[in-house]
Amino acid sequence: MNRRLILGAAALVTPALAAPALAQSHPEVNWRVSSAFPRNLDVLFGTGDAIAKRVAQLTENRFRIRFFPAGEVVPGPQVLDAVQSGSLEGGHAPLYYFGGKDPALNFFTAVPFGLNARQNMAWLQYGGGNALCDELLGEFNCVGLPAGDTGAQMGGWFRNEVKGMADLKGLKFRTPGLNGQLFSRLGAVPQAIAPADIYPSLERGALDAVEFVGPHDDEKLGFVRVARYYYYPGFWEAGAHLHFISNKEAFNRLPESYKAALESACGEANANMLAQYDHLNPQALRRLVAAGAQLRPWPREIMQAAWNEANAMYDEMSAKNERFKKIWTAYRAYRQEEYQWFRVAESSFDNFAFPAAAAQR
Repeated sequence: MNRRLILGAAALVTPALAAPALAQSHPEVNWRVSSAFPRNLDVLFGTGDAIAKRVAQLTENRFRIRFFPAGEVVPGPQVLDAVQSGSLEGGHAPLYYFGGKDPALNFFTAVPFGLNARQNMAWLQYGGGNALCDELLGEFNCVGLPAGDTGAQMGGWFRNEVKGMADLKGLKFRTPGLNGQLFSRLGAVPQAIAPADIYPSLERGALDAVEFVGPHDDEKLGFVRVARYYYYPGFWEAGAHLHFISNKEAFNRLPESYKAALESACGEANANMLAQYDHLNPQALRRLVAAGAQLRPWPREIMQAAWNEANAMYDEMSAKNERFKKIWTAYRAYRQEEYQWFRVAESSFDNFAFPAAAAQR
């Protein structure tokens, strides 16, 4: 969306335009929108809040969005229900929070061994992903706009070291989406717990391990105080995407210029959230290590088993769910193309430059 065109169109409204005509083409619109995250998670909550402020700016404060943290109007996992019913006009959330309604929703946030942030955006914008997402969200009376990505996430905090497959047996691990099903296949006991409840559950021993996003958010949530082993990578979230979801009727009632303003604000959010995390995570990681975090890579045995089980899981789910099969078939083909390209350019550069820079210290 060309922001200059939006602003240019606004500039064409002259003082000579009759007030009734102006009100008709630029009505005052008020929306209530909920985040899936609490206010203290400043990047996740703040991205949705920034969208609301940007929309107001682009529409001369005629399209106003009141943005709520999770739990103030509805809990994070209930955002889609509230938007679908029309009790809220919109929400800002990762769609895999609602994977219990349709597992295919996971593809539009993240799946184990899926696309990274850049690849995911390419798939959504140019590889047909947005069309598949529109088709699925339409069944929930919603419209979705991509609106932010965390980038690659960490693998989580563990009370004890994980040296091999045997250490996953019976492990109570907080992890959402299809990754919960994957770790169940690997022998763990996945737990789906809202962000506000993760730390208390870990502290009192109801959980053995948790994963959330990465260093910046994990530091805020205080996990290092009760679990020292910090694993990487989060192979189930190579890039986790968020969406701004709107009630379909509410969205369709918007003037075209307001729709354009919302699309533009969400497009800016895609770049801004990723840039924020890339800036903040290195600093937070240094502080976490200084506070006692013990960095550990996932054992190769677990990574390979997870890869095998993930792909077997997708095939099994495809056999039971035609929509899942349709999206997985398209997603897998796109992933194959992207992986091949990134191996040639991105990965070959990273594999040389990162160790070379570390050796200079």
